[in-house]
Amino acid sequence: MVRPRPRLDTVSPVSDLAARLASRTLELVDIPSQSRSEEALAAHVLRVLGDAGVPVRDAGDTCVLAGVTERGTRPLILLAGHLDTVPAQANIPGRIEDGAVHGLGAADMKGSLAVMIELAIDRAGRDTGADPVDVGLVFFGREELPQVESALAPLLDREPGLRTADLSVVMEPTAGALQSGCLGNVNATWTFRGRSGHSARPWLADNAIHRAAHGIAALSEVAPVEHVFDGLTYTEVVSVTTVSGGIAENVIPDLVAAHVNYRYPPGMSAQDAAARLHELCDGHGDLQVTSNAPSGPVPVGNALVERLRASGDLVVEPKQAWTPVAEFGAAGVDAVNFGPGEPPQAHTRDEHVAADALERAYRVLDTFLSA
Repeated sequence: MVRPRPRLDTVSPVSDLAARLASRTLELVDIPSQSRSEEALAAHVLRVLGDAGVPVRDAGDTCVLAGVTERGTRPLILLAGHLDTVPAQANIPGRIEDGAVHGLGAADMKGSLAVMIELAIDRAGRDTGADPVDVGLVFFGREELPQVESALAPLLDREPGLRTADLSVVMEPTAGALQSGCLGNVNATWTFRGRSGHSARPWLADNAIHRAAHGIAALSEVAPVEHVFDGLTYTEVVSVTTVSGGIAENVIPDLVAAHVNYRYPPGMSAQDAAARLHELCDGHGDLQVTSNAPSGPVPVGNALVERLRASGDLVVEPKQAWTPVAEFGAAGVDAVNFGPGEPPQAHTRDEHVAADALERAYRVLDTFLSA
């Protein structure tokens, strides 16, 4: 078994485990894997795990499965992580500096992938027969794209064994907290129509920008709404994120389009969310929902979630965003978010993850999965 040599000369004083995890993270950062171009990284993960003696297979469509992938006599825990990143911002190749790995996807979520890989390698080298659970690893692509393009949902359809899992830990960046559930995410186009004309005689036209201004102003008055679910507070919010319209400085425009983003809490169905957004927008313009990623359920009463929390005395928080826990939930699998990356680091130019955060995530999961 060949492992990357920890670059101890460039890492602030940390443990050997943290240095190994940092080195593995850097190795993964330096393999480009922008959404729809994850093939090289998937092949690398397949090779690294196979060379280390971990049961692993190519599951197709840039997905890799390792370990146990169907429930047997013991509860089955899945560790899940996406291979893809957003486009580069002159931040690849990466570097190790001041005790952290810097580079594209370091926090979201190649640091998490490194933790998954090193856990699998270490577990393959020891007797896990007395452990209370079986463990499977799920690597998948296209998570950073709209949910309809994700490789995970089709994987869960063609691999029914995964749907027998008792819990999936989605290793999104949570800064080491345990984040439960997730918000649903609606994207929509809001179109305002008027009648074009000369700007010198606006009374002969119908200004679509003015119509849009009234509608957007009304939507801006919709206050955030807090929803408490299993003691956690999720905030329902709606925002206009882009506006486009107009063709010339002296023409009253007859068409304006705005993009609306709506986030809704666990417990609200995708259909009810779409209806709510129509209720807010339809009186001002024509709304067309272009995507609707359902919210992720909160796994109430799952003893394994409490076991994970206790394994690191983890803070429990709501997930004020959308994550693949929703896709696992739709497949009937309880899921939570837990990872070493810090959410504010995701998608930034100087994205980074601390080596000691990688080690803490490893140790929490190792305690959770072990006897």
